[in-house]
Amino acid sequence: MDTKQLIVKSVLGAWNSRLETADKMFDALSDEDLLKEISPGRNRVVYILGHLALINDKMLPLLNFEGQHYAHLEDMFLNKPDKSVSDMPSAKEVRAIWKNINSKLARHFAALSADEWFHKHSSVSEEDFVKEPHRNRLNVIIGRTNHLQYHMGQVALLRK
Repeated sequence: MDTKQLIVKSVLGAWNSRLETADKMFDALSDEDLLKEISPGRNRVVYILGHLALINDKMLPLLNFEGQHYAHLEDMFLNKPDKSVSDMPSAKEVRAIWKNINSKLARHFAALSADEWFHKHSSVSEEDFVKEPHRNRLNVIIGRTNHLQYHMGQVALLRK
């Protein structure tokens, strides 16, 4: 295994581990639990789940895989705070969106070679990428893994 393959394997291993932990945490909660606030006056778990699903949905075009599927939910889960949009999908629907997006990402991730992980993502220009080659697909996964871990720490507060 060469260095690039080892790096990709390590980064994707961390991503998959955090995603598996998130799945277990969300699956252990009932739909009623998803509607609870993390703490009084804070986001509900369903909002965090929707937020994470939409962040992952945005990775599809960012990583040059395919178009975003749930852009119509961005106001609800990315642009506006929890409870500011009244017509939210059910907890069951948000769970399905989460699973669907992560399944799509997994298929795309599996299809990439180690070298392809070091290609630029869609929000960096060719010129900037020459100067900053670390702005690649793999670096996006590192950032999203940290983001996921942060929010799972919030969800863990509900279980106490």
